[in-house]
Amino acid sequence: MNKQILLVNRPKGKPQTSDFKFEEIDKPTARDGEVLLKTLYVSVDPYLRGRMRDEKSYIEPFELDAPVKSSIVAIVEESKHDQYKEGDHLVGMLDWKMYQTSDASELRPADPDQAPLSAYLGILGMTGLTAYFGMTDIGEPQEGETLLVSGAAGAVGSVASQIGKIYGMKVIGIAGSDEKINMIQEQFDVDAGINYKSTDDMTAAIKDSTPDGIDVYYDNVGGEILDAAMNKINRHGRVINCGAIALYNETGQPTGPRLEVTLVKKSVKMQGFIVSNYQDRFQEGIKQLAQWLQEGKLKHEETIVDGFDEIPQAFIDLFDGKNKGKMVVKVGD
Repeated sequence: MNKQILLVNRPKGKPQTSDFKFEEIDKPTARDGEVLLKTLYVSVDPYLRGRMRDEKSYIEPFELDAPVKSSIVAIVEESKHDQYKEGDHLVGMLDWKMYQTSDASELRPADPDQAPLSAYLGILGMTGLTAYFGMTDIGEPQEGETLLVSGAAGAVGSVASQIGKIYGMKVIGIAGSDEKINMIQEQFDVDAGINYKSTDDMTAAIKDSTPDGIDVYYDNVGGEILDAAMNKINRHGRVINCGAIALYNETGQPTGPRLEVTLVKKSVKMQGFIVSNYQDRFQEGIKQLAQWLQEGKLKHEETIVDGFDEIPQAFIDLFDGKNKGKMVVKVGD
């Protein structure tokens, strides 16, 4: 049996399970130059919400009545490819299908002896690389500086926080529950945390937690938390605009404070990016992340959901903050 998951509606506001459709299809066979892949782990990520809009962006929107795509770890079940054999593990952008064929031109190996396979969707995958290049290239971390991270218990934020500690920074993490605050402090050695859901005044909370101001702000959420952080940004501060999950489900045009005066008066660098900007440096990033992981300097937290049929709900749960670290759906062994 084979299944696929189609996008059948463009969500209005927060996605619903009714925006997706399950469909039974034939199991394919590999042709010359192809591999037959069995899906093992599926990544669900907030940025997928943007691809569900019918609007121009840095990547083409998903087509309606076509499979959703995301990063997937798969095992080669049949090979007619010169480079890969049965039993090899590959990772890359693939359809939400249980089985599919590929020429593997845009896939890369995933070594289960180097790290758990699910890690190639997280700390050794796009989220880990996003944290790495955002912090090192845009953030330019320096020992003794203060780093503020929003979404600090999430897939990217938890890695960015730990990279800050590796560079000797004081790290303040923002997350959405006391349980998550305890996790980032106990597991990731974050110096202090702010529960934004129980804080009435984010500006005051950030001010109290960063008495020396903010040198680097790794922003995963945008919105009012970004506004509050900018009140404490230091001269020559760096703002890494990685995501804006607080705004992804907005149906109107969000507005907020004007930041131009702050940027000019304090000579602040504010830069958005997507991880594919660094595609030619991925191996550099994976090598460094793997080294830190093996040395025990990095830890990775995952929320693993079981079952192919749970993929849409796992994706929706991201917007309610139900994940700790990387949200991954396990489909097979």
